[in-house]
Amino acid sequence: MDLDDLFAKRPDDPLAQLVRQDLDPLSVDELHERKAVLAAEIERIERKIEGVVNFKASADALFRK
Repeated sequence: MDLDDLFAKRPDDPLAQLVRQDLDPLSVDELHERKAVLAAEIERIERKIEGVVNFKASADALFRK
């Protein structure tokens, strides 16, 4: 998937701006820090997805009875 396709509908989205940011001016330390922040955000997203999936499964099980 092309990032332009993903963000074409929301050009002002902060995530769209993030992926288009020029990394050349950043130092190695700044890149490591950015990577750590993004890794933490990925973990947060994964926890959210897991919670939503579990909630949906619980709701589905409740309403199937």
